[in-house]
Amino acid sequence: MEFTAYIDIYCERTQPGLWSEPLNAATNAAFVLAAWLCWRHYGQKGAPFDKSGALLMSLVGLIGIGSGLFHTVATRWAMLADVIPIAIFIHAFLFFALQRFFGLNRIVSVAGVLGFLGISGILDVALPHEVLNGSGGYIPPFGALVAMGAAMLARNHPYSDHMLIAAAVFAASLMFRTVDMMACEAMPIGTHFLWHTLNGVALYMVGKAYLRSYVLKRNMDHNTGEA
Repeated sequence: MEFTAYIDIYCERTQPGLWSEPLNAATNAAFVLAAWLCWRHYGQKGAPFDKSGALLMSLVGLIGIGSGLFHTVATRWAMLADVIPIAIFIHAFLFFALQRFFGLNRIVSVAGVLGFLGISGILDVALPHEVLNGSGGYIPPFGALVAMGAAMLARNHPYSDHMLIAAAVFAASLMFRTVDMMACEAMPIGTHFLWHTLNGVALYMVGKAYLRSYVLKRNMDHNTGEA
C-alpha cells in the first residue's frame, strides 16, 4: 500500500493541493469546538475530574485534527489519521456509555462492544463500499445511538433527549455524506462539509449527555450518603 498516494473521493476536491477542499477542511473546526464547549460547560459546574469524559472529548478533538489533515493533504496516511480516531471514539464511547447510562459492569460492556464489532463486520462484508458512497460503515453507530437513546428514554433518563437529538442530527449528517458525489453537478462544492458541521452538533449533544450524567450520578451519590 502506497501511504503517500493521492486520494480524491469528495466533490469539492478537483485537484491535488492543500486548499482544494477549503470548506471540507475548515468545517472540521466543528469537532474541536464541540469538544471545547462540552468541557467548558462541564468545568463551569465545578464537578470533579471525569477521566473517561476527558478521554472522549480529547478523541473528539483528535477527530477534527485527523479529518482536517485528510481534507488538506489527501493521502492514504492522512486518511488513516482521519478514520482511526473515529473508530477509537465510537468503540470507547460505547464501552463507557454502557456503564454510565445503564450501570453495566466492565465485562458486560466489553461484550457489548464485541457484539457491536461483530454486527459492524457482517454489515461491512454484506454492503459494498460503493453503496451509500462509503457511508455504510456508519449505520451501526447510528443504530447504536438510536438504541441507547430509546433505552434511556424507557428508563426515564434525564438526558435521553440529548441522545435522541444527536441521533436525528446524525441521520441528517449521514444523508449529506452519502449524497456528496451525486450532488456535484448541482452543487460543485458538494455536501460533505455539512457532514462535518452536523456531526459536530451531534457529538456536542452526546458529550453533554455523557458529562452531565457524571455530575448527576455524583450528586445522587452525595445525597444518598447524606441520607
